[in-house]
Amino acid sequence: MSTIDTGLTLLKSAAGRVSAANGWMGNAFKGWMPTGLYARALLIMIVPMVILQSVVAFVFMERHWNTVTRRLSAAVVQDIAALIDIYKGYPQDKDRDQIRRIAQQRLGLVVDFLPAGDMPPPGPKPFFSLLDQTLSVQLGRQIGRSFWIDTVGRSNLVEIRIQLDDAVMRVFAQRSAAYASNSEIFLFWMVGTSSILLIVAVLFLRNQIKPILRLADAAESFGKGREAPNFRPRGAREVRRAAVAFLEMKSRIERTMEQRTAMLAGVSHDLRTILTRFKLELALIGDSPELEGMRKDVDEMSMMLEDYLAFARGDSGEQSQPTDMAQALEELRSDAERHGHTATVAFNGLPVVTVKAASFKRCLANLVTNAARYGKSIAITGQRDHRYLTVTVDDDGPGIPAHLREEVFKPFLRLDNARNQDEGGTGLGLAIARDIARSHGGDITLGDSPMGGLRASVRIPV
Repeated sequence: MSTIDTGLTLLKSAAGRVSAANGWMGNAFKGWMPTGLYARALLIMIVPMVILQSVVAFVFMERHWNTVTRRLSAAVVQDIAALIDIYKGYPQDKDRDQIRRIAQQRLGLVVDFLPAGDMPPPGPKPFFSLLDQTLSVQLGRQIGRSFWIDTVGRSNLVEIRIQLDDAVMRVFAQRSAAYASNSEIFLFWMVGTSSILLIVAVLFLRNQIKPILRLADAAESFGKGREAPNFRPRGAREVRRAAVAFLEMKSRIERTMEQRTAMLAGVSHDLRTILTRFKLELALIGDSPELEGMRKDVDEMSMMLEDYLAFARGDSGEQSQPTDMAQALEELRSDAERHGHTATVAFNGLPVVTVKAASFKRCLANLVTNAARYGKSIAITGQRDHRYLTVTVDDDGPGIPAHLREEVFKPFLRLDNARNQDEGGTGLGLAIARDIARSHGGDITLGDSPMGGLRASVRIPV
């Protein structure tokens, strides 16, 4: 292998590791980031502001605060050095009254002299010891004697002790004279103004996010087959454009459904008229074995026509309303028992759910009818939580093979060979049930029942 090939291999390996690390960091970052648009927008505003303020504060602390504190501390140490020179140059002032007077009246310092001795042990240092560091540097540079300082014990004063030849000079200076105390005011104004601006930005952003949330709620309600009567385009131009597009789409869908319903109503009227004439003609002819078979064919055609029209019409025209699902399930149990089947009902949670009552009851009735056709015992269970309503219908029939459980939802498909040779239908019951469930924003799934047969589960959002 040549040198170029080896280099290319190393580059590919390094690129692969960098790509893997980038993917891992991206996934970790996505997991840490909030999922909501409102939270992300706030983060986009807050993070740059915090970074900018941190940089400005650091530059201020590092440059302005340090420089001012250093110069103030140097001025205080120069005054102390001048007092030491006066102390050494004028020994005739035995009581040091002149030094105390000059220090207090001219320099703003309180000076006292203690007997010669050892310095006190070092005191506690503050967490942010800029003043201690600056004073220590200036004392060592300008005076060059043993010293002891305390910037913690007295909040407004700084105590400095300096070892002289025959005494210890104790000096009390105002903290503001040696320390840039206006820095806290700067930080307060910076944080305060930023907080006010952030509150204004949060209020403004909430008003911009509300139209998006209203649009999402309207789309979700429309997907569940419900109306959003108070919805209208609001907010920024782009949000209004999206809202107008949604309303136009909604109008086109509703117009298409109305046209289909009107067409089906016309077809239904014409076909029912013809079937009614057939029934009248058969009734006038009389009774015979051949005519009895024709009457059964006409009745079967009427039932098939009703099923076809119900499947094509769906639940158009019906409005959603609060419905007591526990009572609806109890009615289904009574219907099943009237037809000679054993049925049980159980419901957990708040029973009132907003659905299209007639169509959803038809959905559940189709499932119960399907279970009653192939089984003897039926168990109907309802469960409602804060997100979903789930209704399960179990039977003790032969069930449906797992690989055919999606096929049975296709229109006009019958699996009589897999279920029962003596029972049949149009093959639209489960198709109509799933169509109604999906019009409510949910779905129907099939599985194995604890009773040994089939379990049909309906789940819709509440």
